[in-house]
Amino acid sequence: MIQDMTVQNQCAVGVYLGGKHLRVGRVRNNIVEASLALEIDNHNSEEVILKDIMDAIDQVFNEDVGGIGIGVPSLVDVSKGIVYNVEHMPSWREVHLGDLLSDRYKVGVYVNNDANCFAIGEKYFGKAKKYANVVGIVVGVGLGAGVITDNHLYSGTNCGAGEFGCIPYRDHNYEYYCTTQYFETKYGLKPDVLYRRAKKQDKIALAILEQFGFDFGQAVKTILYAYDPECIVIGGNVSRFFPYFEEYMWKAVRKFQYEKTIEKLKIEVSEQPDIAVLGAAALYYDAISK
Repeated sequence: MIQDMTVQNQCAVGVYLGGKHLRVGRVRNNIVEASLALEIDNHNSEEVILKDIMDAIDQVFNEDVGGIGIGVPSLVDVSKGIVYNVEHMPSWREVHLGDLLSDRYKVGVYVNNDANCFAIGEKYFGKAKKYANVVGIVVGVGLGAGVITDNHLYSGTNCGAGEFGCIPYRDHNYEYYCTTQYFETKYGLKPDVLYRRAKKQDKIALAILEQFGFDFGQAVKTILYAYDPECIVIGGNVSRFFPYFEEYMWKAVRKFQYEKTIEKLKIEVSEQPDIAVLGAAALYYDAISK
């Protein structure tokens, strides 16, 4: 729940753009009061995709909206609202998204990458409400993270504060070993197949997830050394595997050098189904509460 009642009553639009998936919602009083989800042609021109986004926003925008937040899987110049080289959208190399939308809607527009939106969304609406220092990890085919320090989102100079997946680990990096893509690359198993086998207590599936838990635990320790958060929240497709790798993750994490850090640490799994839209809207709430 948003603690500041003035902020809580503000109305915002949250936009999540993920390749061909577009989600838009109007948020107020901690709920998504109007929303839509649709597929777009992510190989269209920059202009056509922009029109798709604006058409979707038009359907939820009203005079009560104080700001728009947008989460995009890309590098972002947060201060200028410029997105660069958006994943799975070839035409979006450099788009001045903030200016284009603020000119149209005459409200503040806040643009950030999707992992940062996840983290601030969990801070305002999810498992991280009561914590001041948080890391939110989104794990699917990739690994991204967002960082909350002193109750506010920290993006870094180039919106790259949470790029832990790129840190070298073993023969590759954390993203190679700690995402669902590894299940296919290493074992030839699609995530859905592995999940079904794990539910049936298949020994091979459980052994795969034991190793995954160990590797993921190493990533968690790296995050602890870098940011020392009170809470880590896990989201994305890998979160459904958590019951099968949690024990082995903690075995690795408990070997962290500072015992008191581990005693205080909470690791949670996101349970907020609207986190993509809520997290984008939370960019606005975070900005006006500073």
